[in-house]
Amino acid sequence: MRPRFCLAGTLMMALFLSCLRPERLDPCVEVDPNITYQCMDQNLNKIPVNIPSSVKNLDLSFNALKTLGSHSFSNFPELQFLDLSRCEIETIEDKAYEGLHQLSTLILTGNPIQSLSQGSFSGLTSLQNLVAVEINLDSLESLPIGHLKTLKKLNVAHNFIHSSKLPEYFSNLTNLEHLDLSNNYIEAIYHRDFQVLCENPQLNLSLELSLNPIDFIQPQAFQGIRLYELTLRSNFNSTNVMKTCIQNLDGLQVHRLILGEFKNERTVESFDLSVTDGLCNVIIDEFRLTFVDNISGDITDFNCLANVSAMSLVSVHLNNLEHIPKYFKWQTLVVTRCSLKEFPSLDLPFIKHLIFTNNKDTPSFADVNLPNLTFLDLHRNGLSFMGCCSSSHFGTSSLKHLDFSYNGVISISKNFVGLEQLEYLDFQRSTLKKTTEYPVFLCLENLRYLDISHTNTKIDFNGIFYGLTSLNTLKMAGNSFKDNTLSNIFTNMTNLTFLDVSKCQLQQVSWGVFDTLNGLLLLNMSHNNLLLLDPFHYKQLHSLKTLDCSFNRIETSKGMLQHFPKSLASLNLTNNSFACTCEHQNFLQWIKDQSLFLVNAEEMTCATPAEMNGSLVLDFRNANCHMYKTIISVSVISVLVISTIAFLVYKFYFHLMLIAGCKKYSSGESIYDAFVIYSSHDEDWVRNELVKNLEEGVPPFQLCLHYRDFIPGVAIVANIIQEGFHKSRKVIVVVSRHFIQSRWCVFEYEIAQTWQFLNSHSGIIFIVLEKVEKSLLKQQVELYRLLSRNTYLEWEDNALGRHIFWRRLKKALLDGRAWNPEGTAEAEDNLEATTST
Repeated sequence: MRPRFCLAGTLMMALFLSCLRPERLDPCVEVDPNITYQCMDQNLNKIPVNIPSSVKNLDLSFNALKTLGSHSFSNFPELQFLDLSRCEIETIEDKAYEGLHQLSTLILTGNPIQSLSQGSFSGLTSLQNLVAVEINLDSLESLPIGHLKTLKKLNVAHNFIHSSKLPEYFSNLTNLEHLDLSNNYIEAIYHRDFQVLCENPQLNLSLELSLNPIDFIQPQAFQGIRLYELTLRSNFNSTNVMKTCIQNLDGLQVHRLILGEFKNERTVESFDLSVTDGLCNVIIDEFRLTFVDNISGDITDFNCLANVSAMSLVSVHLNNLEHIPKYFKWQTLVVTRCSLKEFPSLDLPFIKHLIFTNNKDTPSFADVNLPNLTFLDLHRNGLSFMGCCSSSHFGTSSLKHLDFSYNGVISISKNFVGLEQLEYLDFQRSTLKKTTEYPVFLCLENLRYLDISHTNTKIDFNGIFYGLTSLNTLKMAGNSFKDNTLSNIFTNMTNLTFLDVSKCQLQQVSWGVFDTLNGLLLLNMSHNNLLLLDPFHYKQLHSLKTLDCSFNRIETSKGMLQHFPKSLASLNLTNNSFACTCEHQNFLQWIKDQSLFLVNAEEMTCATPAEMNGSLVLDFRNANCHMYKTIISVSVISVLVISTIAFLVYKFYFHLMLIAGCKKYSSGESIYDAFVIYSSHDEDWVRNELVKNLEEGVPPFQLCLHYRDFIPGVAIVANIIQEGFHKSRKVIVVVSRHFIQSRWCVFEYEIAQTWQFLNSHSGIIFIVLEKVEKSLLKQQVELYRLLSRNTYLEWEDNALGRHIFWRRLKKALLDGRAWNPEGTAEAEDNLEATTST
């Protein structure tokens, strides 16, 4: 058996050796499963074998591969993109790429290649783009690519190429469109260099020669040459050299000629526009001048360029463009970052496209006369325009495209008169004035695209878009609405397909806003303050495919969620304030059911309640709500039962006491003839009239009065029941306005009703002390009914009325009194005597 210390040493050695391995087991990142792999800078020294054969895009840059042997990539027959930048490759052997019949892009940038054999690029039957930048190449002849008939772009910039001569094999590259020879060491260009282009006029090549130190071009070197594009930037070390070389371009036919310098590569201290005089014998369609400072001469020096169709000036420091001759046949003029102090008042009859952008020093727009103008782009100039816009400002009624975006204050007051052909109008990020005072777009029936995003517009006029019956796209993000409510402003826009009202601080949407937008495909309502998701608003959008309500404050939905249009394919509700409570469980369950239909549903989070903040909406469990509902239901029922019992006990407690007392005192005789219920406000009448006439009269009656007969120290309610009701034959109720308004009096009256119900021999005598308003009396419904159905005594303060009152009251009190023949006869005689008196 091996000693323990030996085993431990073996394990440590194995661990040490594994750390020294030059590559890891899985060094590549799977960007797109089985399709794209990123192996950049992984210290690889050979092609990894653990990548699937289905890979189409492979990045092996910044590894030390050194050598590409034969069939190095035979395991990847589907490969279409291969990046081998800076892999220290020195040798590419024959058939290194054999089998890569679908490879279209190969990047070899930054490899110190020393050996290329004739078959190094064999097998690349579909290659279209070869990037061989900075590979120590000294001649195009040493690049064995003559068989790459599908090649379209060849980039050999930043090498050591001294000659611009194109090898004979270029005649085989019939699909080549772009050759980049920039930043090499080409000093001279001779007639023989492009002979192959003369012999193959079908080639439509773009030739990039910038950043080569050219000081000589042989006369007629380009005679008979046809190019699509020729670029000569930062090539000449003086104006004189430039002038001579440009003169020797005669005989060239080129679609686009680009001259000038680069922003950080300035080789000519001053530029004389007269250098373009040498272009009179060059056929040019488009001319571009870039990054030129210290210009001498005038724009009229472009005489040899008078017939070009397009003129482009990029970062050219011109003083002005005022004096361009009318006979110049430019159809397109591009002026970008040229630091002009004033907007040029152009008068050019041939111009159709004018692009004047990023010229920050031009403070305001000036009228132009461009009768054939159809396309005008003035974005990012900081321009102000007072009184926009009509055909008189542009000298044309043919304008179809107008871009005023990213400018200053633009005041609209001309109603676009004469510009009825406009199809595209962009004001985004400019400040618009007077847009909501009247229908400013009324004339633009042909407009297809309108952008007024972030223009500080407050929409408080529903007719702002009247007339835009053909509009397809409307962008109005970053503005505001009256009362933060999206109002009915889209009434006549039946052709609208794209609508953006994001970042408008909207809190609600008016009913029927979208009802006429039957063709709308995309609606962006993101970054607002909407609180509810209401499907009814979108019910009529029968063509809607995309709805974005992200970044709002939506807590839940309103209405039936099935009212969303059936055409809807994408709904974005991310970054809202969802309330994950059982109250909204139907909405939360709908989110789960529609998770494939919702954009990034797996990222939607709860905002409330606090304990759910930040948790995923999809993690909400409805089962908890069912359990919670059961517990709540049982609890509510229990509380209701207990509350009902408690209420009944409380409500009828004194009635129960009365029932118990009836059983206790049922066998005893009554002490009092009557228990008097009255308001304390009527106590004077009770003492001076009722007590005096009944207790001191003939026959005498014994009354129970609370101030006299209740037992001290006993609860008032107990005294009322035990001393008042149980020991009295009858109850006298003194009804008055004060009685009806007294809670105690009403309480005593309700107990008296129960007492009368339990004791069939008992009776209640009502005395109406004063006239009581019927509305006040109706507050006590039961009392009102009893007085309406039963006979009661009414007190009248006169001799006859008093006489009748006392006679009737005493007779009522005698009813039911214990029978005593002598006493009864005497009492009746006394009552008759009192009556006759």
